[in-house]
Amino acid sequence: MSVQFSGWEVVDDGASFPGVELQPSQKPQNRGVYTMYHGTSVASARIIIANGFKPSSSGMLGRGVYVSRDIKKAAHYPLNSNITDRMVFKLHVRVGRVKRIDKDNHPMQYTWSAHGYDTAWVPPQCGLKAVRSGLEEDCVFDPKRVKVVGIAKAPNATIQKELQQLISKTSSRPGSGGDAAADVCSLCKRKTQKGAPHIKQKCWECGQKICILMSKHFCPAKP
Repeated sequence: MSVQFSGWEVVDDGASFPGVELQPSQKPQNRGVYTMYHGTSVASARIIIANGFKPSSSGMLGRGVYVSRDIKKAAHYPLNSNITDRMVFKLHVRVGRVKRIDKDNHPMQYTWSAHGYDTAWVPPQCGLKAVRSGLEEDCVFDPKRVKVVGIAKAPNATIQKELQQLISKTSSRPGSGGDAAADVCSLCKRKTQKGAPHIKQKCWECGQKICILMSKHFCPAKP
């Protein structure tokens, strides 16, 4: 006697350890936590440590926090600033669901977050004209996914020590690093980004309503 069923089940391990360091050309795994970098001015660094990252309202990948696994990329920012005012944060980034953007006029270049993705990834040397350096870049929609863990580069030892002490003080505050309240998808039970509800549709076999981010779905047995 044969048994017929329809559905799926996905096993996604993500990265095994937080802060995994990938080479710029390596594809990030969904739900992984990776070491990345962000370059900014010393004054802005103090504000970020105190208040967290504020997403850019626009950019080549739209709204989000721009980071890179390549410290050379981060070290060039802020652009057109004095090198003595530049510093680089070391970060742990929870990438969530990742969308690869590897060509000009990609259909999701600015809308990836609306399709349920948490991070957009531009591989190195992919030919995207907006990335003239050809270096790897990422855009993270939710700033709460980006955690400052250290100072990778500073203008001098005094500033590095000051910023590191500020990080230590902030990390020791009660409730620091905790997730803020978030909406939860009623179908997949995962957190949703503000203003970016998960895409829901009918199962092609049984007609039940499903979320595209569900890890498994089994159609009811047919009578």
